[in-house]
Amino acid sequence: MNDPLVILAVGILIVVGGIIGLKLHPFLALLVGAFVVALMTPASAVEQYALAKGTAPAAAAALAKKSIGERIATEFGNTAGKIGILIAMAAIIGKCMLESGAAERIVRSMLRLTGTDKAPIAFLISSFFIGIPVFFDTVIFLMMPLAKVMTMRLGRNYLLLVLCIMAGAAMANSLVPPAPGPLFLVGEMHIPIGLMMVAGTIVGLITISAGYLFALWANRRWPIPLRDSVDAKLEDIKAIADRDDRNLPSLGVSLLPILFPLVVICIDTYLDTLAVPEAPITRSTFGSVVVEGVQFFGDKNIAVLTGGIIALLLVVSQKKTTKEGLTAFVQTALLSGGGIILITSAGGAFGGMLQQTGISARIAAMTQDYQLALIPMAFLIAAVVRTAQGSATVALITASGILSGMASSTSLAFNPVYLGLAIGCGSKLVPWMNDAGFWILCKLSNLTEQEALKTISPLLVVMGLTGLVVILIAARLFPLV
Repeated sequence: MNDPLVILAVGILIVVGGIIGLKLHPFLALLVGAFVVALMTPASAVEQYALAKGTAPAAAAALAKKSIGERIATEFGNTAGKIGILIAMAAIIGKCMLESGAAERIVRSMLRLTGTDKAPIAFLISSFFIGIPVFFDTVIFLMMPLAKVMTMRLGRNYLLLVLCIMAGAAMANSLVPPAPGPLFLVGEMHIPIGLMMVAGTIVGLITISAGYLFALWANRRWPIPLRDSVDAKLEDIKAIADRDDRNLPSLGVSLLPILFPLVVICIDTYLDTLAVPEAPITRSTFGSVVVEGVQFFGDKNIAVLTGGIIALLLVVSQKKTTKEGLTAFVQTALLSGGGIILITSAGGAFGGMLQQTGISARIAAMTQDYQLALIPMAFLIAAVVRTAQGSATVALITASGILSGMASSTSLAFNPVYLGLAIGCGSKLVPWMNDAGFWILCKLSNLTEQEALKTISPLLVVMGLTGLVVILIAARLFPLV
């Protein structure tokens, strides 16, 4: 019963069975799943997990001695610390952009540029390139209000737009540096970052094209309507969609809540790549002030907080809202964001407890003697780790750690960039209830858990497998050695 694979199976049964079979609220199902997984995990496994992460022996022993409740609360808090401010401020930005007419202005401008038929493609490509420097969650927060307004204007294709956003953001997040996962991978496997950026972009654009075809099919097979939600009522969206152009903010002002966080995060990411330990980026006094300012606002939490303030000012200027009205307005947005934070943090706790079972090490041990067909093996390791514990980044780290020695082998018949790309594509399979990103998209889009499992999960499987096929062909035709 202490085998990580058995514990994983029990955890899956509790969470999926609880949510779909017993109709439990996801927050409760995930916490119960985390509790049972933690209960089944021996203290020795927890200590070994901590040591494998590089934790000092004393700290690893202390972690193993913590109570189950404390370990669950710690993982819950770690997840909330990473996404809490982002989700809360993103909820405010989304509500503000809908209410002020900023989202409507952006959608009208996009339709004039692309036409009605090509709007989903514009969402797909925009999400991909925004997702390169910006965290996956942030892309979803920024794009979802636009999808709701676009659906109201088109009168159809809500699922198609949601899947386009998911496809673009997800593939960029695992294939193209400076996204955190690929950035770690290129360092671990000694792949030139420029080569990974170019190759990742090419493979990413091909995979999101396959994702788009799946999204078109899924949209025809399971048309999902735009639904009422606390922060985006259909009657409010319709009223804004009927506004005259003169009553909407300008395009430049409308884009500010999105562009400000995006630009400062991108510049800060670029400055990080230029940084040399213990050496200033610039010796100019003015330049140093600018760099410090960018680094301050480039922190993702501060960037999104500033975007939220800009969005609130936009609402005030457009609607002349009173202080009392503004308080109620923010309260409505936070009611929506608070629920998402709780569910996502519970998902993080469940995934954290699965990691403490030693599931990643177990998978590594099962595959260590397998030397044939390295590209499919890299894909498979990443896919199994991702499915088992929910984090694409952990899957990237685990698989690259296992294969880093092989990547530097002089007998390798192709450039190790192909191994890195295979790991990135494998890390997309299979998102479900132990993945925080699954819950963020599910709750922001108002898809039910069943709808998300039959649309979002297969979408990423299709793109991941498409990437594997493309990588195998490219390694054969263009080995780059």
